[in-house]
Amino acid sequence: MSGFDNLNTDFYQTSYSIDDQSQQSYDYGGSGGPYSKQYAGYDYSHQGRFVPADMMQPQQPYTGQIFQPTQAYTPTTPQPFYGNNFEDEPPLLEELGINFDHIWQKTLTVLHPLKVADGSIMNETDLAGPMVFCLAFGATLLLAGKIQFGYIYGISAIGCLGMFCLLNLMSMTGVSFGCVASVLGYCLLPMILLSSFAVIFSLQGMVGIILTAGIIGWCSFSASKIFISALAMEGQQLLVAYPCALLYGVFALISVF
Repeated sequence: MSGFDNLNTDFYQTSYSIDDQSQQSYDYGGSGGPYSKQYAGYDYSHQGRFVPADMMQPQQPYTGQIFQPTQAYTPTTPQPFYGNNFEDEPPLLEELGINFDHIWQKTLTVLHPLKVADGSIMNETDLAGPMVFCLAFGATLLLAGKIQFGYIYGISAIGCLGMFCLLNLMSMTGVSFGCVASVLGYCLLPMILLSSFAVIFSLQGMVGIILTAGIIGWCSFSASKIFISALAMEGQQLLVAYPCALLYGVFALISVF
């Protein structure tokens, strides 16, 4: 045990003192070198002294509310297209594309087969008049005891599709499906007169056959005249009138039988 005490005493005996640490300086490059630095007594309260005053941002008090931040921009109010009041807005029918003046002119063109058709008006996609004429044709058939609304719309769709393909093959400019449906629908007006006659008397006699043939020729002639005027197909009216006569002949068969 005496040997162990001697070893312990020799191990811990040193001249190092903790009190000397407060005044100790370190010279890493020799006396007075650039790496000589005094660590004792450093004042940390002057760390922010070297920040320039112009770089300091003044703190502004927050004036907004919770979950409602202040807007950084002023939203611009959208300007209305037609004005600020309802008087400057266009009519509702004009926005829907329904023009009663054009509908009346197209109706007069169909009722007067010898009248020159206006190609600019006839080239419009107007389905308001054709829908009314189809409903009127079905209503007159209903008065005669014939419920044929499904056949009317089905035959109309197939006929418009066939004429659309045929006219695009025959014309140089081409035509839209809506224009074809509009013209064929307006030219259905004489067929409404035939179905109205079927309510009063039978069309299965000689007078009915002559009247039916005249109505078919009326519808097909008016439709071919409008197509020729709108598509600039001079000299091809008979070629266009033949498929139109086949289409309106089916509607005539529905009215007669």
